[in-house]
Amino acid sequence: MEKLICEIFKSLKHEGMYLYVAKAEGLGRVPEALMDRFGRHQSAMTMLLTPDKKLARAETELVIKGIKEEGFYLQMPPVKETEMAELASKNSKLSL
Repeated sequence: MEKLICEIFKSLKHEGMYLYVAKAEGLGRVPEALMDRFGRHQSAMTMLLTPDKKLARAETELVIKGIKEEGFYLQMPPVKETEMAELASKNSKLSL
């Protein structure tokens, strides 16, 4: 069973955006362009990730894979209901 101690950072610029990294590596492997977009941040928590651990808005196996391969996993904010209603409205007006 693969285990990973990860640190989760919360973006202070974008509500609901989180960045997962290996605790041992910190933010060192995160591309500078992503850090610029992520903006000011603070550590939200440190946790032990295992494949059987349930996360609220991400699949644990994808988080672990992203951290191992890319050095990070970016969790985007959820889409708001108003945005979904607007998209649905636009899509219903498309002619087929």
